[in-house]
Amino acid sequence: MKRSPLAVAAAVIALGMTVSLAACEGQIPTVSAPTESASANPDLTEDQEQEMREALLKTIEDCNEQKNPANLGQAMSGPELEIRTSELQVAQKTGKLDPKTTIPTDITQTVIPTDNGWPRSVFSITTTTEDQQSKRLLVFTQGDARENYKLWGVARLFQGVEMPKFTVPNIGSQMGHPTDENLVMTPEQAVQRYADVLQNGTKSQYAGDFADDYFQQDLQNLSQTVQQGMERNKGSQEQTFTPVDGQMQIMRSSEGGDLVVAQINSVWTRTAGEGRESLPASDSERALFGDGKATSTMKVTYVNVIAMYIPPAKSGAQITTVGAERQPVKVEAV
Repeated sequence: MKRSPLAVAAAVIALGMTVSLAACEGQIPTVSAPTESASANPDLTEDQEQEMREALLKTIEDCNEQKNPANLGQAMSGPELEIRTSELQVAQKTGKLDPKTTIPTDITQTVIPTDNGWPRSVFSITTTTEDQQSKRLLVFTQGDARENYKLWGVARLFQGVEMPKFTVPNIGSQMGHPTDENLVMTPEQAVQRYADVLQNGTKSQYAGDFADDYFQQDLQNLSQTVQQGMERNKGSQEQTFTPVDGQMQIMRSSEGGDLVVAQINSVWTRTAGEGRESLPASDSERALFGDGKATSTMKVTYVNVIAMYIPPAKSGAQITTVGAERQPVKVEAV
């Protein structure tokens, strides 16, 4: 079956989004001495973080080589488990992993919490990849004292972003909470409102609260290109973005703001007009759809991981998205 011009255009733009994110070089967080004595010492050392991280990445690499997600649950959780499972399912069909799945083994910075309770998280920044893709922000989480750490989230950092400062690892940083105050808005509010901006663009009442970023730009370009084809064929499209309850990790910076990493799921529904079929819009969508029978309407579910910095309330600054990851996880004709 021949692909419509609409499907071809969407595929090109969707691929462009992947390239744009992967090619961006992010600046790493810098360290600073604390302004006052810490109330607790971190339970995890840098050597322990390295041992934990390398063991997890080895398990993940074994799954990559086999192109089999069966054992991913031993090393991953949260949105990253959903994303990498999809990426390996795609690789089974295409015969190769997308370059964006690469996670460097070396890091340039780690942020270790002082919190002694659970659940808790560790944020680490990798080096660039061998092919000069951007640094990755890795989020590891431990549910309780009897559980091992797992890789919960990965976000590719954007070019030129200014990251917040954190205290040195042997002193540690404090984890934040969704309801943290003394910020321009709470993390919970920020994630909800950013989802509204992604869905409604400049029409969102919260658009002015967020600085422009690569993720918004790519989504807007994709939507505009697909819309042009839809209008020619009397079709329609809609994207909805919904924060996932409980899927948020937060670390407080020494500057008073919060670095937040959150999962926002989205559903992209495309309806072809004039008796046409709606087809997958990228290689990943095509692989996940497989031998499914196309109809006039296609619904694609995406998992988006968003990393953002929320500045202190008195700063008057906008919230800055510093990195992101996006992957389709389900493609269906409806």
